Amino acid sequence: SNMGELHIHSVLVTGANRGIGLGLVRHLLAMLDPPKWVFATCRDPKGQQAQELRNLASKHPNLVIIPLEVTDPDSIQAAAARVAEHLGGSGLNLLINNAGIAKPMSLDHETLENMTQVYTTNTVGALLVGQAFLPLLKKAAQGSPGSALSCTKAALINMSSSPGSIEEVYLWEQALVVSYRCSKAALNMLNKCQSLGYREHGILCVALHPGWVQTDMGGSGSQKPPLTVDASVQGMLKVLSSLSNKDTGTFLDWEGKVVPW
Repeated sequence: SNMGELHIHSVLVTGANRGIGLGLVRHLLAMLDPPKWVFATCRDPKGQQAQELRNLASKHPNLVIIPLEVTDPDSIQAAAARVAEHLGGSGLNLLINNAGIAKPMSLDHETLENMTQVYTTNTVGALLVGQAFLPLLKKAAQGSPGSALSCTKAALINMSSSPGSIEEVYLWEQALVVSYRCSKAALNMLNKCQSLGYREHGILCVALHPGWVQTDMGGSGSQKPPLTVDASVQGMLKVLSSLSNKDTGTFLDWEGKVVPW
């Protein structure tokens, strides 16, 4: 496994019941040296959409499924309290803000409701989750020797998307998702702010583009996305294992290449 070098004690993935989130959980559990704790959050852990996650949890005692609605501050606080309980006195090393939504709509028909809902989930959600888990990330950083930033120490990873790159406007013809593009462009700025605000606490912050991936969200159009979930996740975990001080605040893709803002 080329991911063997990523050694983390604890990791939390939001939006973990399907797509890239579920892929991340699968690969983390399958590592040669898996995390002691993998926290997987989703809106409805008892629902039909979380069945695969529950199947994994029945085989892996280190996987803990936690309800989390990223647009609900009370839900976020409750999730953070539950994670803290499981961790005992130790901190959270890696937080992956993966939960996100897209609402396909042409530019002419884009609505206040879509713009607001997508921004609230994809951008504000990442802010609130970061705030709630900051004490646990700080704790992890304090418990790790040395000053160098890394995912082994403490990191906040924001799942972004190059459709949100103002320079690239990736897949303009294929993806009628103005609200999604705007939310990811804003998430990139949030990531930069977090990187500057949390650096003093020893926390690395990176925005990641997973590629155009074959998921329910990515594959709804007529063209088939080129990347499988497995290929994307393997690449991203490899990238995570190599991140250091120079990478905090940057926007990278699943191969570690810089994505233009």
